[in-house]
Amino acid sequence: MPQGDIRESPDDDSRAGFTLLELLVVIVILGLLIGLVAPAALRQLGGARMSLAHQSIERLGSVLDLYKLDVGSYPTTEEGLQALLVKPLDATNWDGPYLKGDQLPLDPWSHPYIYRNPSNRTGRDYDLCSAGPSAQSAAAEDSLICNP
Repeated sequence: MPQGDIRESPDDDSRAGFTLLELLVVIVILGLLIGLVAPAALRQLGGARMSLAHQSIERLGSVLDLYKLDVGSYPTTEEGLQALLVKPLDATNWDGPYLKGDQLPLDPWSHPYIYRNPSNRTGRDYDLCSAGPSAQSAAAEDSLICNP
């Protein structure tokens, strides 16, 4: 071999690559990072769904107000939100449908909204609520997300 030529022989033990210990350290660091970041991301997702539920309830409330302007009263509990899509039998001056599509919107957790008229709460004409993530519906009144 010429003197300036540095080549490794095939039986040389110094190979390029990572050791098992280095790989384990990287895996532990990634696990710690995921453990710290994932809960914060999930909290943000939960907060975003709550905010979306409040906004959707406000928009549906505006649609209910338009219905009341046309018909003269809010839909009854029996008519429900379906009255925004299909004209109730006794509704005069109904100028709907008031919602796009042929299905009622669902809350951010893919559950139907809860509608009651008259309201169970004082000072409200109607209740328009989402059961929230628990979906316990009317059984857990304190966990409902309702119109203000």
